[in-house]
Amino acid sequence: MAKTSSYDLIVIGSGPGGYETAIRGAQLGLKTAIIEKNKLGGVCLNIGCIPTKALLKSAELVAYGSHLADYGLNLDGAIKPDFPRVIARSRAVADKMNKGVQFLMNKNKIDVIYGRARLTGKGTVSVEPSEDMDGRQIGEARTVQAKHIILATGARAREIPPLPIDGKKIISYKEAMLQQEPPARLVICGAGAIGVEFAYFYHHMGTQVTIVELLDRLVPVEDEDVSKELARAYKKMGITVMTSAQVQGVDTSGDELTVRIKTKKGEETVTCDQVLSAVGVVGNVEDLGLEELGVKTERNTIVTDEFGRTNVEGIYAIGDVAGAPWLAHKASHEGIICVEKIAGLNPRPLNKRRIPGCTYCQPQIASIGYTEAAAKEAGYEVKVGKFPFSASGKASAAGHTEGFVKVIFDARYGEFLGCHIIGHDATELIAEVSAAMELETTYHEIIEAIHPHPTLSEAIMEATRAAIGEPINI
Repeated sequence: MAKTSSYDLIVIGSGPGGYETAIRGAQLGLKTAIIEKNKLGGVCLNIGCIPTKALLKSAELVAYGSHLADYGLNLDGAIKPDFPRVIARSRAVADKMNKGVQFLMNKNKIDVIYGRARLTGKGTVSVEPSEDMDGRQIGEARTVQAKHIILATGARAREIPPLPIDGKKIISYKEAMLQQEPPARLVICGAGAIGVEFAYFYHHMGTQVTIVELLDRLVPVEDEDVSKELARAYKKMGITVMTSAQVQGVDTSGDELTVRIKTKKGEETVTCDQVLSAVGVVGNVEDLGLEELGVKTERNTIVTDEFGRTNVEGIYAIGDVAGAPWLAHKASHEGIICVEKIAGLNPRPLNKRRIPGCTYCQPQIASIGYTEAAAKEAGYEVKVGKFPFSASGKASAAGHTEGFVKVIFDARYGEFLGCHIIGHDATELIAEVSAAMELETTYHEIIEAIHPHPTLSEAIMEATRAAIGEPINI
């Protein structure tokens, strides 16, 4: 007979959104359990955010090795990647972080329940055994109950008819991260964050890379100036970029693959050894019991209000399964807001306009707020400033002069509307702007805040001075 346990809060899914929400719930005095069908940490920690950054660091070091002479250093022989060891290091990083999440669960007295969860009634969840990444059965049949149930089941790679993923010839990000040998030639379909990150990684592992993007530019959600700068950098590296191009199908019958691509010039073909489908993600809403309980969904996401509440009392959703943007830090923040509301606190709703986005290729990309085009479409009269890293003393000393900082302010009140950075350590620099926007800072405060010299952060202040017509170092 399956055992039954009762809690104040059950969180289904242990990615960053799920496990951080569970921790906050426990801090607030809620007896908490978290249910995980695979490994603690979810996709982000195990086959997403964290291990990909380890892979990208290896690629970055290979890139450094190709121009050590620029730094006055000599190395006999070329740096050659040992691909299996690169992958092994990435897995070791993920495994270490997985153990860290387990430590946090123990520290906060959160019960970890392994298995596949399904809502079976008001406040009731049935759990059945599942399989982990290594194919081992985990968990046992049981029933758990709670007044509050938060769904944090995440998302998976979207599959489209022209690109049926088989895990060998046509792969998703999962296989791209775990396979033991790089292909000689790789076509990447989709130029969002996942696509351009793997393009950078595999290029520096020795693979001939072609990126195919349906829209007219790389990283199409970013500011147009950022897209142009990344395209220049990738073409200089030797990565082939095809935009305004749509994959029609892939012939996988031979030893090499033939990718049919519709372009403005007509249909073209590209031969390769592997195709990576990076055309987005879709929420994990299936087999959760949502339909039986009447939980509203739209386009493979769960519909929620500003505090993560669904249309069914006691059921909540956060993170990727609750819709875009599909970012780990959005999931974590959303979950903490949700559980604080459950506990009777008065958190502020999530402002999606103030969620920073980061892409970890080189040059890195980071952005927050409105793009220039979107700000104008929203009716703002804008002041725009731009500062190139080529004019930065720290960037020149470090040998990273590519890219720029672009800032957008409301001309009338000086409100900080947006910031777009492409360049070395862009993903670290964006935090200053995130804090500034949350504090409703204007351009006056950015200029008056003393930025240390020499640092890359000065570029934010310099771009701000340029926006109001008072540039100093350009």
